Amino acid sequence: MDVKEFLKKLDLRDNVKKTDDVELRQMAEKYGIATEFGNVNFSSATRNRSAAVTVYIGGSNVRQQKLTERRKHIFDNAIGTIKEVNAYIERAPLALVERNIGDNPVFSPFCRLYVSLHRKDNVRLPYMWSKTLFKPNRALNGPELNLIYVPEWPENKRQVLVLPEEGVTYVLGTDYFGEAKKGHLRMAMWFAKKSGMLGLHAGSKIIKARDKKGDLKKLGALLFGLSATGKTTHACHNHGLTGEGEGVEIVQDDVVLWQKDGAAFGTEKGFFIKTDGLEPNAQALLYNAAIKKDAIFENIMVDYAGNVDFNSDVLTGNGRGIIQMADLAPFASKSVNLPPLDQLDGLIIAFITRRNTVLPIASKLSPEQAAIAFMLGESIETSAGDPQKAGESVRVVGTNPFIIGDECEEGNRFYEFIKAGKGKIQCYLLNTGGVGEIIETGNNGVKEIKQKVTRVEIPEMASIIREIARDNIEWIKDSNFGTLVPKNVEGADMERFNLAKFYTQDQIDALIVKLKNERKEYMKNFGDLNPEILKCLS
Repeated sequence: MDVKEFLKKLDLRDNVKKTDDVELRQMAEKYGIATEFGNVNFSSATRNRSAAVTVYIGGSNVRQQKLTERRKHIFDNAIGTIKEVNAYIERAPLALVERNIGDNPVFSPFCRLYVSLHRKDNVRLPYMWSKTLFKPNRALNGPELNLIYVPEWPENKRQVLVLPEEGVTYVLGTDYFGEAKKGHLRMAMWFAKKSGMLGLHAGSKIIKARDKKGDLKKLGALLFGLSATGKTTHACHNHGLTGEGEGVEIVQDDVVLWQKDGAAFGTEKGFFIKTDGLEPNAQALLYNAAIKKDAIFENIMVDYAGNVDFNSDVLTGNGRGIIQMADLAPFASKSVNLPPLDQLDGLIIAFITRRNTVLPIASKLSPEQAAIAFMLGESIETSAGDPQKAGESVRVVGTNPFIIGDECEEGNRFYEFIKAGKGKIQCYLLNTGGVGEIIETGNNGVKEIKQKVTRVEIPEMASIIREIARDNIEWIKDSNFGTLVPKNVEGADMERFNLAKFYTQDQIDALIVKLKNERKEYMKNFGDLNPEILKCLS
């Protein structure tokens, strides 16, 4: 089936309507609630991505997923479903919006989003999507990507069909905006990899810091992290860099396309942030952008008078907002792209994890250890997510749930790019959780916290990143994990996280052995990794 040929014919039909920005906003805001900030909050029926029913359709090189019974049913019936959907959207009213991912002459895919308006409030989806990407420009270099979104498809037939080789995705039976956002970015990362780049689920920024000799350095930074680990928080933080000439430029929040020369092309102009706990002290830049009139909220608690409660999870623990990069001024970069290494004094790569027992708060990594950290993509399940799995490890290669194809290829290419930096790339593992937690399983099978974690506060981690940039940390060998750890950090009391304050030595040893064994078992899935990487697994 030639899906692209079908879409060309679809564009000529009377039921497909291209809408401009003003019309989109006017149509969408009818279905939202006005807030005290003069912006709008929308509500969706589905409040998370439908990862369990997302299936990649194509050759063996794109199907790294395990086909569970439900996924196998979807895969086996995909062609019939696509035919059925295509027949439907030839008759349904459709909105069509066009945008570009990225703003560079090397790789900026041209993107088209079709949304069924059979339910008129679905118009918020193209409106929100239009605020994240760049104005359409077919002259830029890159593939054409298409996404067909039918929220009213029967809920019991919900599925996301990704045809990466065709550059087409079908989203059926869900109205969660994240499917539109990630649908195009997922395909863009696939095509970037085919072009010799590497799509990274990472934020980026420029950091200008004076080192311990007093020299002003211009550094790039890439920050990896699974949802709720603090990636966006620290991608959009100034780290207290207030010395002469010091400061940050926020470049990108979510996905970058990385080249071997160190350049990292940004993808979006609008950031899709988590809003739970958003407050003006620890997250001033994000908060100030979120209260601007051109911000858009989704599934946040807004009362009858328009008052916004970022701390309420009564609707969902996954409240979201779209903010504009321009509203992060004066810290917003003029470009969404990081320059290559030859235009920088160095590149910092930080894997942001969240663990609560014995992992050091900050670790400096060798290139091989960094490649292991990339493959581990580590965090933990929280009690808010699944009480029965609280404290258990969550691992996603590259902290990127949107990888298509061979994950070992991604790890090997990451290692290759690090080595190509010839020492100008420094890698770190940053733990935004804490230490000291003890969890036990009760008689009802639910895990309960018996000893609370001593948490790393946002200003403390911001200080660690600042002092890394200033090259102002004395690093010592950590005997537990074989990495380097800070002896001390200005602005962060590292003694607060001394394991001996929370555990007996037997407990420390048992927790370390447990974590190492988990990692070794997980890494057995990746036998095609460069042997140099696997040698350092301890």
